[in-house]
Amino acid sequence: MKSSRAISILSAAFAAAFFCIPAENALAHSRSTGGSQAGLDIPEISHGEMAVISDYRGRIIGLASQAVDTNEPFRRILNYAQIQYSYCLWGRVPGSVGDEESPFNECAHAYLAATKAVLLEMREMPREAVAAGDIISAVDADMVRRSLALVTCRFSGEAFNTADVVKPRWSKVPFHPASMATLTGLAALFALAVFALGRFLRPKAQSSE
Repeated sequence: MKSSRAISILSAAFAAAFFCIPAENALAHSRSTGGSQAGLDIPEISHGEMAVISDYRGRIIGLASQAVDTNEPFRRILNYAQIQYSYCLWGRVPGSVGDEESPFNECAHAYLAATKAVLLEMREMPREAVAAGDIISAVDADMVRRSLALVTCRFSGEAFNTADVVKPRWSKVPFHPASMATLTGLAALFALAVFALGRFLRPKAQSSE
């Protein structure tokens, strides 16, 4: 009985998270209609730039996280970049960076614009300037090599603000095959985990009676 009750609770919690939270987030997503400007402004990033910055994100955030001579604006933008990255499911949804039609593309623009801003700010820091300069040079070279400088999309001219978290467009997920397949796969994995937990708890519950 205890194991059945645990499975029911977990199943209900998952159903609430999978079906209710996306709807709530869709209602809360108001970035395109004008969000709060109470935070720090972050300049826009082009579609071509984000494709390259995405490849260097780990190096940029790693360097920024170890920076010593920082200030509050820098730390706020770095924090925003990391929060946005988690909202975008850590960039794991296929097409979130390269596909303009992805429900996660605007969200990806936000965290990569913040990542770019962090990189450019480190160029002015005494201890991080050399490493940041090397990354910038590598990004510039990749932009030229891949002919991405003039590649744009409908979000390329969109600036961001640290007070305005951009959430994925959940209502469009069912109409984007790659996103739908990824989230369906995650749902299946969760269901398997619940089933395995039930199998694990059942013998213990029976032996305790």
